Order: sequence, then structure tokens, then C-alpha cells
Amino acid sequence: MRFEVSDREIKQANIPHEIFLTNLIGNHILMAVAAGGIAGSFPWVMAIIPAISFSILTYTLWRAHRSIGRDPWYVMCHWQVCARRSRIFIGMLSLLMVAMLLGWAGHVYGGMMKEAAIALVAGIGILPVMVTVLVLIIVESDALYNASQAKLPAWVVERFPNPDATPIAQPAAENAAV
Repeated sequence: MRFEVSDREIKQANIPHEIFLTNLIGNHILMAVAAGGIAGSFPWVMAIIPAISFSILTYTLWRAHRSIGRDPWYVMCHWQVCARRSRIFIGMLSLLMVAMLLGWAGHVYGGMMKEAAIALVAGIGILPVMVTVLVLIIVESDALYNASQAKLPAWVVERFPNPDATPIAQPAAENAAV
């Protein structure tokens, strides 16, 4: 649904999506490649990536909670969209942490070969996170575009109704495409 909102609100609504995309692209792709280059001699450098990510995701959840009573309705709704996706991504990163813990425990205490532990971490932890990152980049890029077009998903409008919001009538062809 499209709504009548000011340019200032549109710019503010873009911020959560930009933060989330910065985390996904800048941290999980670019930083991972850069840190992977030196991880052979200093493997703990890879721990920076989830640490930064959890910090950004925690900020997003905190800011989304804070936006409920503070920001204009349209801006608050876009923070809620990002918070929902942040929770999904936190779940995937938590799965990666559990896989890493299981791989380490299996290698150290269970007599698992190092290669098997690495395969466990890669298959159960890293691969799902990589797929999730790619899907979330696509979904968030679309959400950023929709934020700049004064659009909101139907689920967020239903969950956070605003009787004062002014919907913009959409042509029939545009309604069919959405």
C-alpha cells in the first residue's frame, strides 16, 4: 500500500534498510572476504564479523522498539520491518554459533577429525547463513525501494494500524503487480 508521506519521512524510513544492508553487504560479504585473507595466520579475526553483526542487529531491534512511541507512523513501520528481518538473521547467526560450538566440542572432546568438524560447521552453520544473507539482500533492497516509494507491506499496516494515514489510490495495473 502506498501512503501520503513527506520527503523527510521517506528519508527517515530509508535509514533502517540502509543500516541492515550495510551489515549484510559491508560486514558479511566485504569484511568476510577481507578477514578471510588473513584468517590463515590469525583465525580469530573472523570473530569480528558476527560481533559487528550482533551489535548492528541489537541496535536495530532497540531502535525499532524505541520508534514505536517516538517516530512518525510511516518511519516506525519501516523500523518494524527491519526488526522482523533482524530477528530472522539473529536466528541464523545463532545457528552458526551452535554449529561452531558443536564442531569445536566434537573435535576437542569427541575425537572428531578436524576435517569433519569443519564440514559440520560449514554445512550446518555457514551455508545457511550465506543463503540467508543473499535472500535478505534481495528482500531488503526491495524494501529500501518501497520505502522511497512510500509503500508498506500489508502485514505491517495490519499489525500497526493508523487511522490517520492517507493511502494513495493505486491504478489497477499497479495493484495487480504488487
